[in-house]
Amino acid sequence: MQVEMTNIHKSFGANQVLKGVDFHLADGEVHALMGENGAGKSTLMNILTGLHQKNKGVIKVDGNEISFSNPKEAEQFGITFIHQELNIWPEMTVLENLFIGKEMKNSVGFLKMKEMRQLAQQKFNDLAVSISLDKPAGTYSIGEQQMIEIAKALMTEAKIIIMDEPTAALTDREIVKLFEVVASLKKKGVSIVYISHRMEEIFSICDRITVMRDGQTVSTEKIPDTTFNEVVRHMVGRELTERFPERNTKPGEVAIEVRNLNKKGLFENISFSARSGEIVGFSGLMGAGRTEIMRSLFGLEPLDSGEILLNGKKQLIKHPDQAVKHGIGFITEDRKDEGLILDFSVRENIGLTTLPSFSTKGFINKKTESEFVDLLIKRLTVKTESSDTPLRHLSGGNQQKVVIAKWIGIAPKVLILDEPTRGVDVGAKREIYQIMNELTDRGVSIIMVSSDLPEVLGMSDRIFVVHEGKITGELQSGEASQEKIMVLATGGDKK
Repeated sequence: MQVEMTNIHKSFGANQVLKGVDFHLADGEVHALMGENGAGKSTLMNILTGLHQKNKGVIKVDGNEISFSNPKEAEQFGITFIHQELNIWPEMTVLENLFIGKEMKNSVGFLKMKEMRQLAQQKFNDLAVSISLDKPAGTYSIGEQQMIEIAKALMTEAKIIIMDEPTAALTDREIVKLFEVVASLKKKGVSIVYISHRMEEIFSICDRITVMRDGQTVSTEKIPDTTFNEVVRHMVGRELTERFPERNTKPGEVAIEVRNLNKKGLFENISFSARSGEIVGFSGLMGAGRTEIMRSLFGLEPLDSGEILLNGKKQLIKHPDQAVKHGIGFITEDRKDEGLILDFSVRENIGLTTLPSFSTKGFINKKTESEFVDLLIKRLTVKTESSDTPLRHLSGGNQQKVVIAKWIGIAPKVLILDEPTRGVDVGAKREIYQIMNELTDRGVSIIMVSSDLPEVLGMSDRIFVVHEGKITGELQSGEASQEKIMVLATGGDKK
């Protein structure tokens, strides 16, 4: 199935998001769509699938002009969109999520449960993923939920699949399997639009690449005819000389130490420390327990046993309020449900953690709060019309910056970052890395969980690797490599 989108325009009120975009998708190709957050990539695909209606332009599918009125219509036509923000119903089972709105029924209206289970299990087998069909989808990690969404798309027998940051929460092993699935779909003639900020993936599996900037098409090239640096230059309008900024921080005293943390069924005997001015990276495969350790450390999940020491003193942290009181901030991997309130404004979200600082006898000093928020918006280069703009109107990358601004506002002593650059473009990633460096320059201790191995290697002073709820090794930045991390992540010995 071929798609031609020509001279596409789209405005939301006075905000012109697309300004004459051209995008052509060929039969059986994997076509990368890249650009900074806010460039208009997702909006363009939302127009193709009928979620938004274009103001101007022409869309042709297999040479015939077409316009879908809603995503379900597009899906019935053979075009499926796997969104970056997952569309999971957490209380429903995995099987119910897979078939919601498209249940298989017999002639008298009863569900064909056996056939539904067989089809669902087949798709998970194709992805080499072990997920129970009967467990609530919300009990799975973000990465596992991403695989549920991918399985759901594969079940539609789509002719075109749009993947928006499909590997953002996946580990290397799951990514390899996904790439095998993409290659198999391509052989069957399925066309794939692949939206990603991970340059290695683009050059590994895509045939062509279209770059967008500020709502316009900048270039379309065959992958062999372009380079990493050329793509970055098209995306940001300038050269990006270094992917990871140089780290010159000299770590100080131990800011946080944990001893023998245990939570039955999730992790055991977890011990590590992080010094002021240090970035400690945590790596491991999906489901290894990295996120669960951090959630317990922040008081979101109760520990069975273990000790937490801050500046050498034992502290009892059973609730996030206690963690914040002791200067611990936590940027969760799930910004949509846990990090932000999308219906609130940018200002209200950033001010959530610091309201007491701007309040006197129950009244908020709006002027002081606005000055503080505007300072953080400027420092983190959050792209927004104003601080009063509803957060849901911002791109994913800018929403992530708002989460970071919210926690920077408390002047943390320890900052836990779980997948800090998930869904963030290459230019914004570097800005976040610079912010991390500035924080450690001021003595903040950063604990970073990331599934992006180059990120772990590029930004960490030390790296702990987790396998099946246990720390299997510690690597200094100078000795670490992707190979050593993967050996430890699969239960091997670094020696």
